[in-house]
Amino acid sequence: MRAPHVFIETFGCQMNEYDTELVRSILKEKGYRFTDAVETADVVLLNTCAIRENAHNKVYGHLGALKPLKKDKGLVIGVLGCMAQNLKKDLLEDDSLIDVLAGPDSYRSLPELLEKAAAGRKGMAVDLSEYETYADITPDRIEGVTAWIAVMRGCDNFCTFCVVPYTRGRERSRDFDGVVREAEALAASGCRQVTLLGQNVNSYRDGARDFADLLLAVADVRGIERVRFTSPHPKDFPEKLLEAVAGHPGICKHIHLPLQAGSDRILQLMDRTYTRAEYLALAGRIRARCPEIVLTTDIIVGFCSETDAEFAETEDLMRHMEYHSAYIFKYSERKNTIAARKYADDVPDAVKSERVTKLIEFQRAVSLKKNREMLGKTVDVLVEGEAKRSSDRWMGRTDGNIVAMFPKTSTTRKPRSLVSVRITDATITTLYGELV
Repeated sequence: MRAPHVFIETFGCQMNEYDTELVRSILKEKGYRFTDAVETADVVLLNTCAIRENAHNKVYGHLGALKPLKKDKGLVIGVLGCMAQNLKKDLLEDDSLIDVLAGPDSYRSLPELLEKAAAGRKGMAVDLSEYETYADITPDRIEGVTAWIAVMRGCDNFCTFCVVPYTRGRERSRDFDGVVREAEALAASGCRQVTLLGQNVNSYRDGARDFADLLLAVADVRGIERVRFTSPHPKDFPEKLLEAVAGHPGICKHIHLPLQAGSDRILQLMDRTYTRAEYLALAGRIRARCPEIVLTTDIIVGFCSETDAEFAETEDLMRHMEYHSAYIFKYSERKNTIAARKYADDVPDAVKSERVTKLIEFQRAVSLKKNREMLGKTVDVLVEGEAKRSSDRWMGRTDGNIVAMFPKTSTTRKPRSLVSVRITDATITTLYGELV
């Protein structure tokens, strides 16, 4: 009998990418095969994100495109992840295309759910867990230069705009030694860089050992050249963590430091637990301790009741900080969040769009300026593979997580190599150079 073939499409964050690797491992153990073409699939799984409206709309668009395939060949369709958790009532209406729903803590149930769906019975498993970390499951990865390791799941912050605590549950950390063993196995497979993942990664704790201890232990794994982490929260940056980042050569000098807004009133409405002054003081400490650090951030514009003057405070703070890059988004109300229950989403969409455009244009100019400051400098680049649009160039990233490209030559070492590149040109997003 032919084994069912599964097509998985992943939306959203790095944690979802990691979760897809877990799902592949769980299904592969039960005999499922995988395909890269939806037309040859018996099962289509959409691993979803509920953070922003755009991701939400994309999933519904993909579901609509699957309708003819479901009608013609009886395709089994499953929705996994955050949308499954947050929109379970909406997605299992009578006319829904969806056969299976599985939340982020229920992936072990997938084989049973899919088997029932193949027999014509819809089902869901969307309960949140206080304990599930999937620590005993080895993700089914495509071997490469870089890999994700989820070190904790869930979030206890309850920022008012964010749906994560409701879709992924409360914080729980993985076993310290298990994370280190996973890094050792990755190094043995040829991986040279790992990124430690968590919704609030720097609140990790296993007994007396905290995130700084874990970061240092993974960075000490033989064969791992670089360690990154995302996403942290500004409230969890003790001196010990800054010392680890600044002092260990294997820990990348890049910190993603989400701001969200530059106004104290908006930060309070968001329940971010820090003020503008406290954020600036932390950024100052980071830069004083590690002058070469690359800082990036997240910004939300148009949060409930944000005035022009408060938006100007965010703009002013961005001018002061001069981030290397920033993810800038319009606020979109998410179902079940505190903000959706307490505040009116009253900033007109046109105003949000205008504010986003203004900040993006400003950030593009700053990113170009900072990249052009690299001209003539020599940087270490971890080679990841061929450039997507140019087969005669290698692509990699600097320690600060900036994409760098350089020509292939007869002396160029292959992917997984750490090479020195002299920067000769730069755009907003990319450095170009030559092998030294």
